[in-house]
Amino acid sequence: MQTSKNLYWKLSAYFFFFFFTWSSSYSLFSIWLGQEMHLNGESTGIIFSVNAIFALCMQPLYGYISDKIGLKKHILFFISVLLVFVGPFYIFVYGPLLRHNVLLGALVGGLYLGTAFLAGIGAIESYVEKISRKYGFEYGKSRMWGSLGWAAATFFAGQIFNINPNINFWVASVSALILFAIITSVKVQMTNVELERADSVKLKDVGQLFLLKDFWFLIIYVIGVTCVYSVYDQQFPLYYSSLFSTKALGNQVFGYLNSFQVFLEAGMMFLAPSIVNKLGPKKSLLLAGFLMAFRIVGSGVVSGPVGISSMKLIHSLELPIMLIAIFKYLAANFDTRLSSVLYLVGFQFASQVGASILSPLAGKLYDSIGFRHTYIIMGLSVLCFTIISIFTLLNSKKNQETRQKNYKIRKVV
Repeated sequence: MQTSKNLYWKLSAYFFFFFFTWSSSYSLFSIWLGQEMHLNGESTGIIFSVNAIFALCMQPLYGYISDKIGLKKHILFFISVLLVFVGPFYIFVYGPLLRHNVLLGALVGGLYLGTAFLAGIGAIESYVEKISRKYGFEYGKSRMWGSLGWAAATFFAGQIFNINPNINFWVASVSALILFAIITSVKVQMTNVELERADSVKLKDVGQLFLLKDFWFLIIYVIGVTCVYSVYDQQFPLYYSSLFSTKALGNQVFGYLNSFQVFLEAGMMFLAPSIVNKLGPKKSLLLAGFLMAFRIVGSGVVSGPVGISSMKLIHSLELPIMLIAIFKYLAANFDTRLSSVLYLVGFQFASQVGASILSPLAGKLYDSIGFRHTYIIMGLSVLCFTIISIFTLLNSKKNQETRQKNYKIRKVV
């Protein structure tokens, strides 16, 4: 069995190279669709919507399997194998299909990207969070390395894109090979108690979650607040690059901005556990919501590269707080045996449902009324849902003894 320190560094490295792979192939995705595939805002929105639909189909499956197998690394191994082929997929499959038939390309791309990245990240985050609770290290400090990996790749992505977008895709595949080597070296031993807890997870336990009003209140927060940040990000690079004298300059500066943002995000990921522990999960989720509303509305109010850049950087404050708070909120108020299902369904799945609905609507609004007015509408919507969540999210956490007692009662029944 590996030590806590050893596992921390291996899983942190896994985070780093997963996000490096993801960023290399996906951080300029909307620019690639617009400038290389020559798709308009509505078509791009449809592609993002299809990606979200495939991701939400995989998330419950990943969640249930992950809770059923406990701390075994099978899902991470599967994701790593898929990512090794990300470069060839973009170059020889996805791009040609989109040029031939947008809908067919969207379906094939959605299956791959949804399984490997958009649903895969939730499975990875959930797995590492479980390991962090078992081995006593702070999840946020491990997740921080993922942000650094994204920033490291994004720093060069804009420049490389201007030379040849395919280079980014090959870099992603090379990074995935390192990812594969890391996960093969990870070894976690499960105790008899952990095996028993994992084996006790049944589909009816998952179904019972949907009978809890507190679970639905959390989903309302996720759909109304957290999913909007991904919809905002989808076509933001296109808007940002349009503010410069040339698209190439805009692409390059956006790469620098995104990299700087994620470096700040990594620093906040290190600090976020302390902030969330002090404020509590509910207040932290509300804080993240208000920051997001301010950022998105502000993006529609300010003008010019400097103003819009300052708004974008607020993302580095809100996301770490939200991510850490979600895990702590779930652990405090729901059955920890279902931690992966709770995160992948209650957070990731609900986010993708919201994104699949909002992405095409946002795309149409971008085309009809422009980015700035659309951002104001989106931001005000986030503000409304955050205010509603003041009255619906749980204030006090359940204590550990109550959860253990409920688990024993279910076991006897």
